[in-house]
Amino acid sequence: MTPDQSFADFELAGWEDASIAAQYDRHLSRVTTQSVEALLDDAHLRSGHNVLDIATGAGYVAAAAARRGAEPVGLDFSATQVRLARERYPTIRFERGDAEALPFDADTFDTVVIAFGLCHLPHPDAALREAFRVVKPSGRVAFSVWDSPERSVGMGALYAAIRAHGSMDVGLPAGPNFFLFSSAEASTEALRAAGFESPTFRQVPQVWRHRDPDQLFAMMATGTVRVAAMLRAQTPRATKAIRQGVRETISANRRGDEYEVPMPAVVAAAVKPQASGGQSDHYRQTMLKSAA
Repeated sequence: MTPDQSFADFELAGWEDASIAAQYDRHLSRVTTQSVEALLDDAHLRSGHNVLDIATGAGYVAAAAARRGAEPVGLDFSATQVRLARERYPTIRFERGDAEALPFDADTFDTVVIAFGLCHLPHPDAALREAFRVVKPSGRVAFSVWDSPERSVGMGALYAAIRAHGSMDVGLPAGPNFFLFSSAEASTEALRAAGFESPTFRQVPQVWRHRDPDQLFAMMATGTVRVAAMLRAQTPRATKAIRQGVRETISANRRGDEYEVPMPAVVAAAVKPQASGGQSDHYRQTMLKSAA
């Protein structure tokens, strides 16, 4: 992190780090991939669909779409992630690009999906508007994010420990709250504001199973960008207390020889109206209000 660094540059620099990408792939993907099928179900993905997987990372969602007979394109802002995805899934098309300025023509895709990517973007509302632009009329968008910190115990434990023993204000570039879209109201409103209609929202169970109560802290400190930077900025004394706080919460979820930590996702989806040339009434009203 450098002084006056933008949130976009901060996130990009982090996800270009091969060690961070590898740690995320090795550990946290064991959780996030548990909601992939629900994401594709709510996107109404069908065989033969052209699907854009935004923030593709190592390509898990694109690969799952291909297994359903769809024709995916994975897009990520990180060259490191794109390279990892291409190595893992050489028959799938992966491209580097900006989710807030997609390098595709309007009405190109039957489906657009975004798995755990929106809150890594400086302007997630702009990304949803771009998704609206590139999806065909009657096409669908679906995205997944973390459930609220009260239900996503692993994420909640970490943030609670930082607030209790350290500081959340450590000079990081301002970005979206990780739980910005964790509620049905926020998710459906964002989809409507982008122009989509008939939004849906549901919770999807996910569990992180491991044998070491310190693994979650260790993974967050080495396999993430924003959380890891926040942890690095704490004092040694605070870091020790944060680790202990997380350990205590995780230990309460011991089941036999394992720790089963609830880390659910939420999935929101919606449809682009058939007559989308003028976009939806809700979209026009939102734009008028913002211009007033």
